[in-house]
Amino acid sequence: RINRAKAMMQKNAALLGRVEQRFGVPKELVVAIWTMETDNGADMGKLPVVRTLATLAHDCRRTDLFQKELLAALKIVQRGDLPFKELVGAYAGEIGQTQFLPSSYIKYGVDFDGNGHVDLRHSVPDVIASTANLLKTNGWRAGAPFGEGTANFEVMREWNRAVIYRKALVLFAE
Repeated sequence: RINRAKAMMQKNAALLGRVEQRFGVPKELVVAIWTMETDNGADMGKLPVVRTLATLAHDCRRTDLFQKELLAALKIVQRGDLPFKELVGAYAGEIGQTQFLPSSYIKYGVDFDGNGHVDLRHSVPDVIASTANLLKTNGWRAGAPFGEGTANFEVMREWNRAVIYRKALVLFAE
């Protein structure tokens, strides 16, 4: 994974530089997220998102959460970001190369390739920029450290609440 991440950093150096400049999130961390989540898009999941979310919305433990996610998934199709047949993802309805829940896709998605749509499955510029945008929007401090105990480490909680996962991202980025 580290070798793949290094290769992705070289291949996408200009893009990563533009994203880091605009959003203030270190390219190493963005690539760590991208690699940890789906091996840089190699494994985004194969489950139909609408069916998955409809099933989870019926489960009484988190009905409200998944009903909202189901509506957000349908909005992604309605906006024209992804066709229905490409609304495929992971076990809890996550979509794309960095596994956004549909509501996060809507809220943080960035059309960084300029084609008029946010495509977190196929467009690496959209994936990289949207990932950085989620962190920036939630309070990322450009140029500040992001290891455990820092404000940026807490911002990373919006990516994943698990402390061990965030520690792994920091180590990967380093």
